[in-house]
Amino acid sequence: MLQPAQNQSTSQKVPPTPTPYTPPKTFAPTLEQATIGRSMVIKGEVSGSEALYIDGRVEGSIHFGDNRVTIGRNGSVTADIQAKEVVIMGEVKGNIECTDRLDIRSEGSLIGDVVTRRISVEDGAMMKGSVQVRAEQKKEKHESASESKTTVAEADKPKAAAAAAGAGTSASPVAGSSLLYKGSN
Repeated sequence: MLQPAQNQSTSQKVPPTPTPYTPPKTFAPTLEQATIGRSMVIKGEVSGSEALYIDGRVEGSIHFGDNRVTIGRNGSVTADIQAKEVVIMGEVKGNIECTDRLDIRSEGSLIGDVVTRRISVEDGAMMKGSVQVRAEQKKEKHESASESKTTVAEADKPKAAAAAAGAGTSASPVAGSSLLYKGSN
């Protein structure tokens, strides 16, 4: 005879042997960072090939072309800074040139001119000087410029057609824009 369905479901409720939990292995890259402590005062040129955290005082120039320079809350810098990325939480007096980004946090202050690709200034931060944002120069940028010339030339065709049809309207396309024309038939 067949066993009732209830007996089969109870026999299946027995848990299989548990497998032990093994967490996934994650490998975090080691973050190498040089630190200038609160009590340190450096006068002259500071350069290197790792990230730099300044919580003390630096006067002169700072060159970290491919790395980040962070000025901590207690940091005071009177220097021109050249770096990939600069984060300001303290005080900086000098010009900054970043190849990637400048980030001025709410407690930070900057007096000087800035040349960067991206900039972020939080509420409460103080900044006095000029900002020049430079776009990245790539082949794609040059190709898009030639495409925009084609777009303007193609946009002039509907404009000419509208004038010939006596539509009574005119439009002047701007470089990089497209102009749509809907004929009335």
